[in-house]
Amino acid sequence: MSGGAALESKFGNFYAPNITPDAEYGIGRWTFQQFARAVRQGVSPDGESYYPAFPFEFYASLTDRDLADIWEALQEVPAVAAPSTPNAVKFPFDIRLGLKPWRSLFERVYTYKEDPSRSEAWNQGRYLVLGPTHCAACHSPRNLAGGLAPEGDLSGDPVMQDGGASPSITSHDLLTNGWTKENLVSALKTGVLPDGDTLGGSMAEVVHGSTRFLLSKHLDDMATYLLDIKD
Repeated sequence: MSGGAALESKFGNFYAPNITPDAEYGIGRWTFQQFARAVRQGVSPDGESYYPAFPFEFYASLTDRDLADIWEALQEVPAVAAPSTPNAVKFPFDIRLGLKPWRSLFERVYTYKEDPSRSEAWNQGRYLVLGPTHCAACHSPRNLAGGLAPEGDLSGDPVMQDGGASPSITSHDLLTNGWTKENLVSALKTGVLPDGDTLGGSMAEVVHGSTRFLLSKHLDDMATYLLDIKD
């Protein structure tokens, strides 16, 4: 949690910051209210906008309980007295003032609203997919300014910011390509595809650092939503 991981993009490299409880280099002096504002709104305690490389557009949907749990968990992380790596962003994108017009033009905040006509599992899966796991951040197309397209959620991105490509994970395309609830849950848990191959690229990192730690129920719920299972 001391930062340093690089997120490569066409605009330069963004580096994850130190979010340990260190008072000087981490978030040790932050209040919970400042933390909540940073996560949900993408605004620092100093009032600066974060670059959308930090997926606050998706974290805006986090429940109060989940946000409080994340805050408490971070308090238990060992403090690391190491400065965050400065972003290496190209001109003119290194000028943060440009983020204000960018946000007014391209920011898309995902808000969660339960669909009473669908099952609890489907609704919970939707919350996880569009919020905490922010699948659409990579599996939706972006425009030249890096903003998410107004339509086409989860339809894949053939020209990702890091130069790769992501496939469509709409229910239609997943089912057409032979995905089932069982093998989708298994892939998110182990990184192994139904044909025995393994997930590669940035998706391998997602499994290694994120989805393999999710509860089986959470993975089941995500698969229920992604495959649009009407249970």
